[in-house]
Amino acid sequence: MVPPTSCCHQLIKRIARQNDRVFDQEMFLLALMCAYISKTLSGSFLNSILTQLERQFNLSTTLVGLINGSFEIGNLLLIVFVSYFGTKMHRPMLIAMGCITMGIGCFLQSLPHFLMDPYEYETTVSKTSNSSSNDFLCMRKETQIFTTTEDPSECTNEVKSSMWLYVLVGNIIRGIGETSIKPLGISYIEDFAKTENSPLYIGCLETGAIIGPLIGFLLGSYCVKMYVDIGSVNTDDLTITPADTRWVGAWWLGLLVCAGVNVLSGVPFLFLPKSLPKVGLETNMNIIEKDERNETKAEKRDITIDFLPLMKSLFCNRIYVLFLVTSILQFNAFVILFSFLPKYMEQQYGISASEAIFLIGIYNLTPVCFGYLAGGFIMKKFKINMKQAAYIAFCMSLLDYFLNMLCFLTVCDNSPVAGLTVSYEGYNVNMESNVLTDCNIDCNCQDKIWDPVCGNNNLSYMSACLAGCEAYFGTGVNMGFQNCSCIKSSKNASASLGLCGSTPACSLMLQYFLILSALSSFIYSLAAIPGYMVFLRSLKPKEKALGVGLHMLCTRIFAGIPAPIYFGVLVDYTCLHWGTLRCGKPGACRIYDSINFRTMYLGLSAILRGVSYVPALLIVFILRKQFLPAESNTTVMEMVVKRQENEEKEINKQSVYLIENDIQTKF
Repeated sequence: MVPPTSCCHQLIKRIARQNDRVFDQEMFLLALMCAYISKTLSGSFLNSILTQLERQFNLSTTLVGLINGSFEIGNLLLIVFVSYFGTKMHRPMLIAMGCITMGIGCFLQSLPHFLMDPYEYETTVSKTSNSSSNDFLCMRKETQIFTTTEDPSECTNEVKSSMWLYVLVGNIIRGIGETSIKPLGISYIEDFAKTENSPLYIGCLETGAIIGPLIGFLLGSYCVKMYVDIGSVNTDDLTITPADTRWVGAWWLGLLVCAGVNVLSGVPFLFLPKSLPKVGLETNMNIIEKDERNETKAEKRDITIDFLPLMKSLFCNRIYVLFLVTSILQFNAFVILFSFLPKYMEQQYGISASEAIFLIGIYNLTPVCFGYLAGGFIMKKFKINMKQAAYIAFCMSLLDYFLNMLCFLTVCDNSPVAGLTVSYEGYNVNMESNVLTDCNIDCNCQDKIWDPVCGNNNLSYMSACLAGCEAYFGTGVNMGFQNCSCIKSSKNASASLGLCGSTPACSLMLQYFLILSALSSFIYSLAAIPGYMVFLRSLKPKEKALGVGLHMLCTRIFAGIPAPIYFGVLVDYTCLHWGTLRCGKPGACRIYDSINFRTMYLGLSAILRGVSYVPALLIVFILRKQFLPAESNTTVMEMVVKRQENEEKEINKQSVYLIENDIQTKF
């Protein structure tokens, strides 16, 4: 018989220990949610500035896609190692190291701004208010013909081909750091969370993964409004506005913010324990700690003995394999839609990059946040089982798919640019573009320079010279042009800097597109949590960490890396006019064929998602015919606890009963 005094001391000690465990659980959930916010903040911010990087470094969309996919390359380097071996190490410490590594990667990405000369955009118009040069006008009496510089050293300095590699390497490092957060964080939660609470916890984490992009896109919208070299150049002398396709915003500023946030998010994990007990089993601390010590010793003897059996078990799991195929196809479509959405909205609806990024944050990400919360709440409230979750996920995702098809109706025509998309008379052209015509052929114009002006006939021209303008007035963005021979108008033939704005009909189409995007985002996110729980519940407890890691590995190899690259190649084929550097080499694309761009952007993603419903439907059929016993989240730890409880009941039955009863009364 154990003395009462000894029991009281044990009781107090166990109550204090349980209080610490509860605090650690809450601390871990909060810290992991902050880590989700920080990692998705930096990822979404980079997605929002891809067009800025394209213009800053004069890259093709293919290379920009490579930069975007380099994050997944970093993931591949460590994902399997971290997912499998990380569960046997100090998981919170590994997550902290990952957050700090992501911060270092973001800082490295911002370095080119501090190593490069100020940004110089393509223009013939003088950028200084005190210049008297007017060689950007139609000079009919001049015999000089403009030629491009062919000095190799000038070409090298202008292209700055090596600077974008900093962004590429920084993104790889950021991908390496992100590797540990999701698989180790989810496996840590699954270890201590009750079965009915797990969907709500994961829903909270996924909500954090949406709050991050929301903040990231708003930060991107704010930074893109500011000129890249703000503080070092006089913005009053600029001849471009944020709506111009040559504008580059302060992309580097947001990356510095992301670096700081990532480092700070890793600090709380440094103070968390290696593991936590299952909720409801805290009364057996001695048993759990003893078993943890025994497991650690066994793992050190042979840490890889069960790797191949686990891999075999995963690939023999029909539901897991079909879910993997579905995820790869869906993720291909998602990467295309999400990565190129700002560029699509800019080219399709004629809005600025800053406005496009802001609208994405408001109309796309806010509904997703509510959808994740609602999905997690429904799973917990109605105690949805695996079959029901599969039905919900499939039906909601299919509804979202058909809703997305309506986006094909929200169309705008190509921006009318004389010599590119329409003739100088304003008619559509179906032949090779020809920017030289009778009204400007004797003006000695540079026919490849992109310095657009908008005529008072609502037709854009590639430059004031190609519009046949012979005089100008004003400075900076307020500069205007007169006596333009190519502009056919009942009024005085004049023009102003920049492309002509979109029509009211196109603005209305933008509103329809945003409404469809908001509804689609909410419905898709509502199906995400049930679908993910089908994935998790199809795995045995020992398979979860490796299963999640392998899922991330495959989606990155077959979707995250190739999708932005191959779609970037397709986008480059729709370019109507490439920018021209001083040395004559092509720069970034200035204008795309919006019809072909729309067909590729919406059509390819629709095909990929449509094919993905074949394996998804097979999952539903398999679960429909399969008998599923009452779902349990019992882990190996729980079984060990139960076994050792039976052994110790005979030794100290009264003491254990007293302690457990007192703790249950207390809490």
